[in-house]
Amino acid sequence: MFRLFRKWRWRRIIERSTVSSGSWDNAFRQLPLLGHLSAEERDRLRRLAILFLHEKSFVGAHDLEVSEEMRLLIALQACLPILHLGIDWYSGWKTIIVYPAGFAPEREVVDEFGLVHTVKSELIGEAWQRGPVILSWEDIESAGTLDGHNVVIHEFIHKLDMLNGTADGFPPQHKRSHVEAWSEIFTAAYADFQENPKPGLSRYGATAPAEFLAVLSEVFFENPALLNDVYPKVYEVLSQFFKQNPIKGSRK
Repeated sequence: MFRLFRKWRWRRIIERSTVSSGSWDNAFRQLPLLGHLSAEERDRLRRLAILFLHEKSFVGAHDLEVSEEMRLLIALQACLPILHLGIDWYSGWKTIIVYPAGFAPEREVVDEFGLVHTVKSELIGEAWQRGPVILSWEDIESAGTLDGHNVVIHEFIHKLDMLNGTADGFPPQHKRSHVEAWSEIFTAAYADFQENPKPGLSRYGATAPAEFLAVLSEVFFENPALLNDVYPKVYEVLSQFFKQNPIKGSRK
């Protein structure tokens, strides 16, 4: 009964959306990484994005006004990884904070001698467990180029990774049989990547397993052929996880 009610509620939210078809078409045109989607998948993504926009709150930092166009561009990119997973994969948190450009939060760190230091780190995105996703609009605007770098996808992959605890490069798996394969394939690829940089893959991925997953997921959606060439087994398990095959442009 609850499932039927939820589907009815989602349908009502989608039917009552005030975003025009022209606005959606314009947003799709600005995102080449969506070009491989079929008409059915584009419609599915649009409906997911409507639900996403209904459930999430956008906050502009430093007096930034987050326009409808900005919200649509973020929503479409954020929902691409869950195209065949569903909106529930982004449950449990509410807010997206958008900065005009990069930001540098201050944090206290303790060194090996027990001394506390205040440090600033230059960031273009950040995701908090059960907290907000923070994004730099300046970097989102560059999503029109398929260069393998996508801050929205990167941070929302962290959100998926955090569904079963702290981000560690091991998100919830669909089947028990996938667990061992994921662990074995990603562990081997991560060890190789730390020793052998790959052209087109950001070295930031070598800093932690969670970053390796996020970086390779960016490439999976923006330049899937490259990832398949470099780490074909990683491509296969990501395709299995996302239930997508961007190279063939069809559902896995």
